[in-house]
Amino acid sequence: MKRLILAVALAVSVPAAMAHEPAAAPASAQVVDEAAAPAIAVVDAFHDALGSGERDAVLALLTEDVMVLEEGGAERSREEYAGHHLPADMAYVATTETEITRRTASVAGDIAWLLTEGRASGTFNGRPVDRLTAETMILHRQAGGWRIPLIHWSSRAPT
Repeated sequence: MKRLILAVALAVSVPAAMAHEPAAAPASAQVVDEAAAPAIAVVDAFHDALGSGERDAVLALLTEDVMVLEEGGAERSREEYAGHHLPADMAYVATTETEITRRTASVAGDIAWLLTEGRASGTFNGRPVDRLTAETMILHRQAGGWRIPLIHWSSRAPT
């Protein structure tokens, strides 16, 4: 299963990662497979839970073996993420605002992927935030619904 998730992640993110200066996209441009709506709802619920500090709700949406890739680092389980970056991620999302500028979502069987571009602004730890953001979320449909086994976050200063 992890190989399939990695293959899907690479297939959808490598071409985008190679384009350092993307063409200007209209605000809130979306290319969304209708079948992806339930998976999108899970990703939106994940972000809402982060922003409201609902730790248990965040963790419930992740698989036990989730991989969270951020700033060149990796957390390789729900437990590791909960014990390391989750508190800082909740504080960051609570004090900043992210505008989604582009989202692509699709489903193939029990795997869904969402590629989201945006812009985060606000203040975090007393410093102004203005970052262009990119997020890849892979979801796996399980008996209890869609869960997230892979998150990849990156950001950069606007040019």
